[in-house]
Amino acid sequence: QVQLVESGGGLVQAGGSLRLACAASGRTFSRAAMGWFRQAPGKEREFVAGISRSGSSLYASDSVKGRFTISRDNARNTVYLQMNSLKAEDTAVYYCAARDFLPTMNRENYPYWGRGTQVTVSS
Repeated sequence: QVQLVESGGGLVQAGGSLRLACAASGRTFSRAAMGWFRQAPGKEREFVAGISRSGSSLYASDSVKGRFTISRDNARNTVYLQMNSLKAEDTAVYYCAARDFLPTMNRENYPYWGRGTQVTVSS
């Protein structure tokens, strides 16, 4: 089992930045691939970024590439999502997820999830 707790969400103006954190406990964090997803009201949960246990990253195409950066600190059992140049359309609940092996864009492949943290970007 892996327990995940997100933090760092909040209200920010368009163009601003936030850094989300996901603290993991339970199974060995350093072996897990981690992902960030988001879900806006009335929309499906979508992949944002993922990172392998060795630090290789994967990003959703176009929408966040160049603005968001995923990273991890295995010593702190924490994965981060640095979000810059935020836009109103980035408003969503952001979820952290974990799985074995490599990160994927398919949410169905992640068995472990946090409860999410709200990010609201005002225009």
